[in-house]
Amino acid sequence: MAPSDHHRSRDRDSSERRQLPAPDSRRHGQGARRSRSPDSAARRSDARSRSHGARSRRQPLCDGLERRGPLPSQQDSFAAQSRQAPDQPKEKANWANTGLLAAASNSMTQADGTCITLKYHEPPEARKPSPRDEWKLFVFKDGDIVDTIDLSTRSCWLVGREAAVVDILTEHASISNQHAVIQFRHREKSNEFGDKVGKTKPYLIDLDSANGTALNDASVPQSRYIELRPKDMIHFGHSTREYVVMLAPRS
Repeated sequence: MAPSDHHRSRDRDSSERRQLPAPDSRRHGQGARRSRSPDSAARRSDARSRSHGARSRRQPLCDGLERRGPLPSQQDSFAAQSRQAPDQPKEKANWANTGLLAAASNSMTQADGTCITLKYHEPPEARKPSPRDEWKLFVFKDGDIVDTIDLSTRSCWLVGREAAVVDILTEHASISNQHAVIQFRHREKSNEFGDKVGKTKPYLIDLDSANGTALNDASVPQSRYIELRPKDMIHFGHSTREYVVMLAPRS
């Protein structure tokens, strides 16, 4: 064998020896791997134990929230909430006049069964005058007082020829069955300081009569309230009787 071939063979043998691990090293590596396996198994076992313990501690909460039946529908839930809602205050009876009540109160049945429909209904502000205000109506005929009417005893006075319903009967043919009304109304006004001051005063209203109503010799518009003042003189239709409004002085 040539010297160069001998050197190449030794170099190859030494290279193979360097690449192959020693027997002790292999045994040591296998032992290390075998020694690590029990530790890893123990750690995995501990992790499983902790996970199982956490689940067991959370289990009562889950059991408490567990439903034994299907979820309620939206309609059932709404019905349950409605039953639990606080009681609403009961609606009180409304005794105010409605259309039917007003129509019923504006009619009167006579003894013979015939029904008379009233043309006038008192407004909400209708009031009796104060006892301190003594309003009177003096009736004159040919310059003489033939009647005196104490207007302060009621809030409304119907004038006309319909004896069954009127308060002041007038028999002249030119006067309508329900001719006019003297109505006391409570009105409020603001004084110079801005405070509201209320007062009850008499008003005259013509009920669309055929021959009209005159106040101090001037025709009054129909279906409108006209305030009456002391010493005002009223004529109904073509009657010559004079109706004078007076307010007695306070003592």
